[in-house]
Order: sequence, then C-alpha cells, then structure tokens
Amino acid sequence: MAVGDSGLDVSDAGRVLRRVFGYDSFRGAQQEIIDHVTAGGDALVLMPTGGGKSLCYQIPALVRDGVGVVISPLIALMQDQVDALRALGVRAGFLNSTQDPYERRQVESAFLTGELDLLYLAPERLRVESTGNLLDRGMISLFAIDEAHCVSQWGHDFRPDYLALSALHERWPAVPRIALTATATKATHAEIASRLNLADARHFVSSFDRPNIQYRIVPKNDPKRQLLELLRTEHSGDAGIVYCLSRASVEKTAEFLVQNGIEALPYHAGLDAPTRTTHQARFLREDGLVMVATIAFGMGIDKPDVRFVAHLDLPKSVEGYYQETGRAGRDGLPSTAWLAYGLADVVQQRKLIEGSEGDGAHRRRLATHLDAMLALCETVECRRRQLLAYFGQQASACGNCDTCLSPPESWDGTIAAQKLLSTVLRLDRERRQRFGAGQVIDILLGKKTPKVAQFGHDRLTVFGIGTELREAEWRGVVRQLLAQSLLGIEGDYGTLVLTHSSGEVLSRQRQVLLRREPERVTQATPKTPKPRRIAPVDLSEAAAPVFERLRAWRAAAAKEQGVPAYVIFHDATLRQIATETPATLAELSTINGVGENKLAKYGQQILDTLADGAPTT
Repeated sequence: MAVGDSGLDVSDAGRVLRRVFGYDSFRGAQQEIIDHVTAGGDALVLMPTGGGKSLCYQIPALVRDGVGVVISPLIALMQDQVDALRALGVRAGFLNSTQDPYERRQVESAFLTGELDLLYLAPERLRVESTGNLLDRGMISLFAIDEAHCVSQWGHDFRPDYLALSALHERWPAVPRIALTATATKATHAEIASRLNLADARHFVSSFDRPNIQYRIVPKNDPKRQLLELLRTEHSGDAGIVYCLSRASVEKTAEFLVQNGIEALPYHAGLDAPTRTTHQARFLREDGLVMVATIAFGMGIDKPDVRFVAHLDLPKSVEGYYQETGRAGRDGLPSTAWLAYGLADVVQQRKLIEGSEGDGAHRRRLATHLDAMLALCETVECRRRQLLAYFGQQASACGNCDTCLSPPESWDGTIAAQKLLSTVLRLDRERRQRFGAGQVIDILLGKKTPKVAQFGHDRLTVFGIGTELREAEWRGVVRQLLAQSLLGIEGDYGTLVLTHSSGEVLSRQRQVLLRREPERVTQATPKTPKPRRIAPVDLSEAAAPVFERLRAWRAAAAKEQGVPAYVIFHDATLRQIATETPATLAELSTINGVGENKLAKYGQQILDTLADGAPTT
C-alpha cells in the first residue's frame, strides 16, 4: 500500500515512521505492538496520554493491505484528526452524523476503491446495518478501538455504544483488533478485555508515569483567586484547562478570568452544540486560551501544548483525575496538574454518591473510588508514587510533586480525633441530633453562636474542649477523618455520623496520624499580569527569538489552512529547528517531526523564515 500518491514503499514500519511521521526511533513498546498487529495479532494497549498510542494502529494500517478502521467516540474532533493525518500525506476520512449525504458518499466511495488508508467511525455508526454492509464490501486492514475504557459500564466515560463492539470479531474474525486506552485500573483492564472479547489478545501495559507533569494539591481558600494567582505567576499566556463540577461554576469561573485579563471560554453540556463546537475549535486553533469546563470536555483532545490542568472541585475518582490531568503536557514539556481541595468537596461528593442511581453495590463502588481520591489528596508521601500504585505500578519518590518538593508535616491527631468523634457521639446520643461540620467545630471551639445557643450546645461537656486548634485545622481533621473512613456523612445537609471504625479511635485502640494544615495566607490583591514568556526556559538566548518567528509563521499557515497550529508542527519540532537552525532541506529532514510530506510542503518556508532573521554579514 502507498501513502498518498507518492508511491512510497511502506513495507517496513521503521521506514514509515521516518518518512511519514518524521521520527528516527520508536518509543517504549511501540515497535513490539506495531509488529504484533502488523502480523495479524489482536492487542490491548494501556499507554499514558502522550505516549504515542495512535502510531500503534496508524503504522500497521499503512503497512497492511486494506483500510484501517478506527472506532472513536470523538465526533467533534474527527475532522482535526483527519486533517492531521492528511498533513502527513496519509489518506484519511471519517463517517459520522455531521456529514451530509454527498460527503458520506464520497468517503464511502474512497473506502471501496482503496483510496483511503484510515477511516474513522463513531461507535454508533456500527449499529447501522448499512455501515456493516459497507465494511463487508471493502478490504479492512485492522480495527482500532480508541478510548477503550469507554466500554467500562461503571467507568467515568462510559459509552453504551461501545458494548456492541464485541461484535467486530464475530462479523470479521480475520481482521486484527487493537484496543487502546490511557487509563485503566486492573478491574477496568479486565472489563475491557472481557467486553471486547480480547481475553486472548496480547496485552501491552506501559508505565502510567508522566514525569513532565508536576502534581500539586492545595487547600481551598477562595479557589478562583488561587487559580488566578497560579495563572499569573506561573502560566501567563499558556493554554490550559480548568475543570469545575457544575455548569454554574464553569460560567462564573470563565467570567472571573476574563474580567481579570485572561482569555477564557466556558464549555459544558448546557451550552448549545454550535457554541460548544466553536469554543472547542478556538481552544484547539488559538494559542494561550483557557478552557473552563465540566468533565464533558477533553477526551481525545490532541492539543500538545496544554501547559496546565486545574481542578477547582474534587474529582470523583483517581481514574478520572489521571485522565483529566493527562491532557497537560502531551508534548513532553513541563506542565502542571493543580487541584484546590476542601472539606465542602468531600461533603458534596458523599452526598452525590448517596443520591446516585444504581444499587448498593454501585454506590459502594463509587465510595471506594472517592476514598482512593481522598487518600491521594491527604497523603504525606509522594503523590506520583501513590497515583501509580492505584494503577498497580510501583515507583520511587519522584522529586516533582508538591509533597516531594515541600514535604508536609504529619502529627499524632488521635486526641483531636477523639474530641471530634465524642462531640458527634454526644449530639447523637444525648440530644438525638445530627449536624454538619460547621456546628461541630463551633462547639469544639466554644463559640456561642446563635445556633449553638438555640440548641443548648454550650451546655455539652465537649463545649470548648478544642481551642488548641484553629478552625481551619479542625476542618482539616474532619476532612482527613472522612478520608480515613473514621467519620461518615449522611443526608442532604451533610450531617456527620460515626462509622464502624470510629469506636476503635474512641476506645484508644487506634492511632490517628494526620497531615498538618498549612497556615492560611490572606489573599492579597492579585498582582499585575507578567508579560508573556518569550519562549520556554530551555531555549538559549539566541534560539528564543527564532522560536517566536517560527511560531508566528506556523500561526499564519494554520490560519490560512483552517487547522490547529499543532497540525502544522508541534512546539517540540519548532524548538529543535530554532536550536539547530538547519540551512538546507537535507538538514531540516533530520529534525524530529519533519516527515517527507511536511518537508515538501513547508521546508522552503521554514528555511526562508530562518533566513529572514539571520544576521547580515
């Protein structure tokens, strides 16, 4: 099979990697996976975001006879995915509900006549019999099932249409299948294999470590202001994603950032489809935009230069958190995963679980996911080590997370825990009353608030026994007891209740170690925005302006073609060009990311751009 009309001999995967994609060597298990699928084997691939999953099916599709059929849930991104492949000279197309009949007929004809290398389909199209009939009439080189975790029925991105993909092997038994995901626990991994009939496939599990991402979790204290400070001091002018739990919070946060001079857009399911499409397209195509979104946004986003992902609300699970933070730093450059987290988050998530659909087993499963997320937030150990342990992988301390860079103190909180649990116990037993954390803490601090006086809580024996701790510290005690399941929450109002483990603490059978709460710093007026960084700090003084000229050229080319800038070249490629300043097309061809098609299309433009700024003699 040839790529495009170049007559390229692609019988060798390594040659395709160099000539089409512009890279000299494979990473990690890529070559092993590619060789296995090219030989006709089935594969289940677990590989982190940015690890090069797409090459694992794109190259076999180019090497094998026929058309590679890619099942992707990302209708809104298919056009960009196809544009990126076409820019490489790969003949790609898609079929989904956004096309009119004429466009669909053109793609179907190209598929049947062998004029495509890759065909992207939404999973729901496979439920349409005409699609199956179309595939029967063509030659299929492989099936690639992207975002395979969507088949997990209780996962964070479940898509019912994925359940029908097990039929691929039944209808086309001779066609190899490769399922890929960037996140899966052992349980999700097993569920993918079972539901997609891939138990007998070869499984490839790469490390989930993303060493370029710095994980940081901070106590909530006016989170929008904390976010603004982060963006102004560390990510001025950078592209990033901010996740919020509710649509209202998305709107308010986006508006707040815009009012403070940061270009931000909202994205949530409550917006009409054209608005969501426009905002997503702008985020992908423009530099330095911040997308404020619910978790409805992000899966499959290929934008490589997202420099930060921030969470203003607690994620429901470690899997969801890992998937969302993985959208930062796909290009391998330093990036930030930042989360603001407080007691109200725990209360809110517990209430959501209590009111969720499904049976008791489902709610227990959700509670287990939340407990793991709370443990990650409250750990005094390396966050990356704990994150990887959740996925069954061992690691040493990373040196690039907040707990490694600034180790938190732990303290013996047994007595404090006993005081708090005793207060909850006395309210329940003596008064037949249950209250939230605020009332319990007021009692411990001896605050004679109107509510304390109304219920006579100033007459309890525990009134005022906790003045050794600040209010913020007591809230930390509550939060951490909830995280350790030594305290529970019930009802719509988040009332505190004892658990079966509380008695072990009250009877002095269990020690309670807690993370010390940092001193709360009063938020000053936000600083004046710093000027946009000229270029990444790893560029030399000479290379920095060259990099900016190349970025300006790329932006103009992308605008002219109506594609995201990264479809032209990634930042990493431009940085290498700026550093090495190739003077000929032959020299330019050795740069990572410069394949034959892009060299022919953009090579002279790049050399001209480099020459325009070169000093005259």
